[in-house]
Amino acid sequence: MDKKTHSEVIVGGMECAACSAAVERALKRMDGVDNASVNLASETATIDYDATKVNDEKIKATIEKAGYSIVDKEEDIEEEKSKTHSTRKILLIISIVLTSILMVIAMGPMFGLKIPKLPFVQMVLAFLVMLCGYHFFTKGFKTLFHLQPNMDSLVAIATSASFIFSTVSIFTNSPLYFDGVAMIITLVKLGKYLEFGSKEKTKDAIKSLMKLTPETATVIRNGLESVINIKRVVVGDIILIKPGEKLPVDGVIIEGKTAIDESMLSGESVAVYKETGDKVYAATINTTGAITYKATEVGNDTALANIIKLVKQAQGSKAPIARVADQVSGIFVPIVLLISIATFVTWYLLSKDIGYSLSKSVSVLVIACPCSLGLATPIAIMVASGKGAKLGILFRDAKELEVLQKVNHFMFDKTGTLTKGELQLYSIITFDNYDKDEALKIAASMENNSEHPISKAIVNKAKESNLELLKCEEFNVVMGQGVVSTINSKNYKIGNDKLIKNIDSIQNEENINLQKDGFTTLFLEEDGKIIALFGVKDTIRDESYELIQYLNDNNIKSTLLTGDNENTAKSLANELKINEYKAALLPDEKEAFIKSKKTKNTMTAMIGDGINDAPALSSADIGIAVAKASDVAKESASIVLINGSLKDVITARRLSKATMRNIKQNLFWAFFYNTVSIPIAAGLFVKFNLQLTPALAALCMSFSSLFVVTNALRLNRFK
Repeated sequence: MDKKTHSEVIVGGMECAACSAAVERALKRMDGVDNASVNLASETATIDYDATKVNDEKIKATIEKAGYSIVDKEEDIEEEKSKTHSTRKILLIISIVLTSILMVIAMGPMFGLKIPKLPFVQMVLAFLVMLCGYHFFTKGFKTLFHLQPNMDSLVAIATSASFIFSTVSIFTNSPLYFDGVAMIITLVKLGKYLEFGSKEKTKDAIKSLMKLTPETATVIRNGLESVINIKRVVVGDIILIKPGEKLPVDGVIIEGKTAIDESMLSGESVAVYKETGDKVYAATINTTGAITYKATEVGNDTALANIIKLVKQAQGSKAPIARVADQVSGIFVPIVLLISIATFVTWYLLSKDIGYSLSKSVSVLVIACPCSLGLATPIAIMVASGKGAKLGILFRDAKELEVLQKVNHFMFDKTGTLTKGELQLYSIITFDNYDKDEALKIAASMENNSEHPISKAIVNKAKESNLELLKCEEFNVVMGQGVVSTINSKNYKIGNDKLIKNIDSIQNEENINLQKDGFTTLFLEEDGKIIALFGVKDTIRDESYELIQYLNDNNIKSTLLTGDNENTAKSLANELKINEYKAALLPDEKEAFIKSKKTKNTMTAMIGDGINDAPALSSADIGIAVAKASDVAKESASIVLINGSLKDVITARRLSKATMRNIKQNLFWAFFYNTVSIPIAAGLFVKFNLQLTPALAALCMSFSSLFVVTNALRLNRFK
């Protein structure tokens, strides 16, 4: 029997799109692997496989055979990259110095300097620069021998050919290209150094989130206080938090009252009042009183850890638009090698000049780096996912960033989504001059035994009126209809018109009028006689008006899907100016309705509270959950709004548009750059005096990759 497994590994040694394409091809060819996706920007590979045929050792062996490595821990790759970056910085400085000396010797006479040619000195200097760029040759030739050539292969072949030719030319008195060899390596190293710094900035969102949690916690064990490392905190520990301190883990307050700044989770700048029994979260800030609380989630189970996990998941995934670049990247380097060979052969046949032909061939190899192509999509996804997290919008997958801006039909749950989910009793109508307070007292006494939101609304109203509740002698809940009870030897019923049957025309008219105004209604019956009618209503969120107005202004269809009655649904739809509504729907009926609306030209989004609407959220093209931070890990939605504000739907859609615009700019530049630069480097426009030297080609290549990364970083300015 198949045992389907999903795994994610960190891949070390990838430099360009050809690298990630090579690893992805190798993984997909494995027997038992259903799907594999390799992300260059996040340096991760996600693999879906049959565990009966594939295991971690086989995956590792496959990646190593392709010329790359698996890094066991994320901390290890960060440490390795930091060391490598420092080493390359030193080698870059040495390379720049050596290249500068070489350029003065090689080109000094062109500027009137009386400097001898010193060919052997040039050869030694060029060789030393090549040693500074040793990684181009160790990785480049390794992947070439594995028939998986990448950017390093292009640089290694180009500079090796130029160096060998120039060494031979010393003895044949032909032109030397040692300066070009040094310049290519130095400029490519400079470009990669700058690109590394820029790419690291794309991870700022994750790094800032990870730094939010304090390193230590004050715990009370056996009555004694001690400060311990946060990693040693376990579930059940009692933690003391003083004013101004950050909370180390999630938990529940057991003593004390305070106001806690939860802006890092909710985006709200106003501190939230907390007391005994309230939930608190790691990395939030205690602003006033001291509290003690019991740890309920620690380490990777905290709300913050789940948020970081979601952001990393989104950053490591691929948007559908990336498949274009992936397909091209997989065959790009071999095609460039063929073009380079063709360029050399053609120019040699035309000019009989080996040096000139080699220069053109090398220019093609150097300028055609596929880095910009491979980074065009994932680098923008990384920045946008991180920016979304800072704004309280969590994208589970890169697909959502691409699809959301295409959605043209939004569907909404009512309670807890368009409304606050906080029912209040607004209307009490009594019949035959029955006292309103007495009717409310009886109703609240009955409903006090129920946890239903409507029951709470009635009980809360009685408490506000300082009414003393009565003791129920009997109590029975009739599911979906109401409550039956006995108080002071009288029989009472409170519920909807399914429970209460003897409704006269006047009472029915009052009932209909309340429902038309959006109220949920309940009748109160005493010994078979209706004595009161209650009208309960939810409060519409202020941002609901703004969101629906935005959709209407942009000609985007909206539909209300609710389990509430026809009149209430109609009233809310009219109030908010929603295009259509469907009332009295069960969860599976909501799901069926959404599926019926999904067509080739209709992209759907369902917005709900993320708990009761799981089937509907999953069936839409995009599921958006208005959820609390504590629910993040449980949501079935593809986008989670942890601020709980519907305004964030607008922000998420705008971010989606900005991201796709950025990706298209990057892809256009990558394709345009290679389409234009390769023919120029090959010498097709020599008659127009438009050509590139190998050194200038290296400069252009470095600029191309840097442009893509820098353009993606502009998304950090999104507001």
